[in-house]
Amino acid sequence: MDPARLTPMPTSPISRRGLFGYAGAAGVGGAAGIVGGRAWGLSDAPTPEPPNRVLGQDYSPYGAQQAGIFTPQSQVAELVAFDLLPATDASALGRLMRVWTGDIAALMSGRPAAGDFAPELAQANVSLTALVGFGPGVFELEGLGPSLPAGFQEIPAMTHDRLEDRWNGGDLLIWVTADDATSVSHAVRRLVSDARPFASRRWTQRGFWRPTDASGAAVTGRNLFGQVDGSANPKGDVLEETVLSTDGWLAGGTQLVVRRIEMNLDTWDEATRDRQEASMGRRLSDGAPLTGESEGDDLDLAATADGSTVIALDAHARLAHPSQNRERRMLRRGLNYTHETVVDGAPVDTSGLIFCAFQANIADQFIPVQRSLDQADALNEWTTAIGSAVFVIPPGFSEGGYVGETLLG
Repeated sequence: MDPARLTPMPTSPISRRGLFGYAGAAGVGGAAGIVGGRAWGLSDAPTPEPPNRVLGQDYSPYGAQQAGIFTPQSQVAELVAFDLLPATDASALGRLMRVWTGDIAALMSGRPAAGDFAPELAQANVSLTALVGFGPGVFELEGLGPSLPAGFQEIPAMTHDRLEDRWNGGDLLIWVTADDATSVSHAVRRLVSDARPFASRRWTQRGFWRPTDASGAAVTGRNLFGQVDGSANPKGDVLEETVLSTDGWLAGGTQLVVRRIEMNLDTWDEATRDRQEASMGRRLSDGAPLTGESEGDDLDLAATADGSTVIALDAHARLAHPSQNRERRMLRRGLNYTHETVVDGAPVDTSGLIFCAFQANIADQFIPVQRSLDQADALNEWTTAIGSAVFVIPPGFSEGGYVGETLLG
């Protein structure tokens, strides 16, 4: 399946405004620098673009799927979960979805939403997407229980989990991404404000990612361990089969797991590079399997050297490999985070990964794989899940429609 077909990309040449949207990731000097005594980037001459350009884009809010699932990863993201207010029934939820849809359609088009208190902050060419999800509580509303999708459930407690309620659960989710934090913050502010008559904020998780190389071409990106994170995501027809539901009102939608994983960077930094790579089963330099030459190579799980398997039996890449999980897959999108918390009255910096996984059926896909990792993953020495939430992601919507209309309409 071609993601560009699901979420239309602009086909016209990049505009001057679009050029600044892209170059802004490198700072103002990169947008209008001085080279050889003259300004560049401001003339009408064609500006060559890097291959697989992912920054400075405009994505359509309309389509078979919501933008933010198959669209390329952006640099900044904010996930906000909400608890429904007691008076919010299915009808009221439908009203909120219509309001949010109007907000999303405007903001993704570079226009201020209705009643926007800072209309100047709405901007095109910032790769903005806004994704809406429904938590388990939505299906406890009168009349919606029979619509609970197959396989949608909370993640059972795992041995290595140390879950904190402040990062768990939620009845609703908005997930906003863009090239810059200003655009994300503005969109979130509008969506949160419009939700107040219907829902209260439960938690907010902010993350960041580097989805391009020095040339601006798309790359997988790295977590704070320095590992290339997200290799071997499904592609083509396998991607569609992995992610998209065929279940009733959710057909064309998906299910999302959000896990907040705290990473112990201090003890990780003390490990030798060989041990770090062995725990993952991939090289740190380029993300290639220890049995391969490039990131895209498949793992050779049977390869041996000096009487031992090259990819250790407890390596993360081995335990998560589809061949070890009855061909179970998921689409992973990670976000790095840093967060200051208070321990015994003193501020402490924590770091980690907001691990997000899309799949058609949580019970059949995510949970069995996670149980395998919980039992034996070498990375468990340095990682701890401290938050967990699940959401149904409704299908996309067309102009004149709204998010969730197949459930609430």
